Amino acid sequence: MNYFAHVSSYVDEPCTIGDGTKIWHFSHIMPHCIIGENCNIGQNVVISPEVVLGDNVKVQNNVSIYTGVTCDDDVFLGPSCVFTNVINPRSAVNRKSEYLKTHVGKGASIGANATIVCGHDIGKFAFIGAGAVVTKHVPDYALMVGNPARQMGWMSEYGHRLTFDDKGVAVCSESGERYQLIDSKVEKLTTKTT
Repeated sequence: MNYFAHVSSYVDEPCTIGDGTKIWHFSHIMPHCIIGENCNIGQNVVISPEVVLGDNVKVQNNVSIYTGVTCDDDVFLGPSCVFTNVINPRSAVNRKSEYLKTHVGKGASIGANATIVCGHDIGKFAFIGAGAVVTKHVPDYALMVGNPARQMGWMSEYGHRLTFDDKGVAVCSESGERYQLIDSKVEKLTTKTT
């Protein structure tokens, strides 16, 4: 075992947990999960069966990640955010065969207390604001806020708001990386400004 699990946490076997991952107080990792290397699972986190987390995923305190969720590398899940996996839950009706999938792309961030309604994917490097309720697919690099979440702009891979010029080009204020906006899609360009 090359990962750390606090004595108060539960890790149900079988599951796969990568080297360098840390699982903190009162968290529960259920069977058949795959958790990558160097992840940080905060306090009071529930990761349901068959969830897949990539490398370097940061899961803050009180997060619930339900069956059907997959996250690519470098995803940030803010405190108390939650995923759902059934559109119409009822206590007296078993809908385990109706779980809908949600995929979170590389480098995306989901803010504190956000809710991701199942069946809607989050694009790479998207930024979901605190308290947002996502009810539709989110494009790569999109900034989403509100209930229901609405797109308010675009974010760089470093987490800064992008402002596009009349040629559809924006520059990240921290990294100097350049981005192109064409037909409501953002792509990172290969050259930086100096």
